Amino acid sequence: MSSPDSAEHPNSELPVAPSGLGHEFADLPLLHVALTHRSWCAEHTGASNERLEFLGDAVLGMLVAERTYVQRPDLPEGQLAKIRASVVSSPALAEAARALGLGASLRLGRGEVSDGGEDKESILADALEAVIGAVYLDAGLDAARDLVDRLFAESLDRSAADPGEHDYKTRLQELVARNSTTPPRYVLTEDGPDHDKRFHATVEVAGRAHGPAVGTSKKRAEQAAARLACRSLEPVAVPVGAGASAAPAPRPQTPQESP
Repeated sequence: MSSPDSAEHPNSELPVAPSGLGHEFADLPLLHVALTHRSWCAEHTGASNERLEFLGDAVLGMLVAERTYVQRPDLPEGQLAKIRASVVSSPALAEAARALGLGASLRLGRGEVSDGGEDKESILADALEAVIGAVYLDAGLDAARDLVDRLFAESLDRSAADPGEHDYKTRLQELVARNSTTPPRYVLTEDGPDHDKRFHATVEVAGRAHGPAVGTSKKRAEQAAARLACRSLEPVAVPVGAGASAAPAPRPQTPQESP
C-alpha cells in the first residue's frame, strides 16, 4: 500500500527508524515523512507528518477499541470508552514513544531541537500516531495491529484495572463532585493558521484557574488543562481524619498536552 505522503524530501538528511519499531518498511519514504515534524518543513521543503498523524489517530483508536471489546466482554460501553481514552491520551502515547526511542529519530527544526523538542509530550504523541498511520499504509491493518499490541499491551492492562487513569476531564469532574464545589469551567482560545491551529485551555475550579495548556485540538487542550488541575488538587484532597497533619504542597504546573 502506498501513499502520496511518501514523496521524498530533496536534499535532506534521512531519519533512522527507531530500533524498537519492529517493522521493516517496504515504502521507506513513508517512514521518513512520519518522522518529520512541521518545524523541520518550515526550514526545508516537503510534507510533515500531520496527515499521517490524522490517519494514525483513527487507526489507533479503532484497534484499541477492538482489542478492548474482545478482551473485556464484561465491561459496559462507558468503561470501554474510558480505557480507550486513557491509552490514546498524549501522556500514554508519549510514554510509548519514549520506550520506542522515537524522539532521537525525529526531524525537527532548529528551534525545536534547541527547545528539547525530541522529548516534548505533544511532539512524541503526534509522531507515534504518524508512525502507526505509516505502518498501516505500508503493510495493512494486521501490521498496525501487531505494533499497537506490542506498544500498548501493558498500558491497556493498567487501564483495564483503573479505567479513566488518563481521562483527566473525568477525574477532575469526579474530584470536584466529591468536594462539592462548582463544576469545572473551561475557557478556550486558539491561534495559528487554519492548517496549524493551536488551542489554549484554562480550567477554573473553585475560583482558581489552572493552565493555560496547549493542544492540537480543543479536546487535547482541555484534557491538558484538566491534568494540571488534577495534579494540583489531588494531593490536597485528603479526607479529614486520614492521619495527615498537613496537605502536601501542590505540584508545579507545566502546560502539557493530552487528548
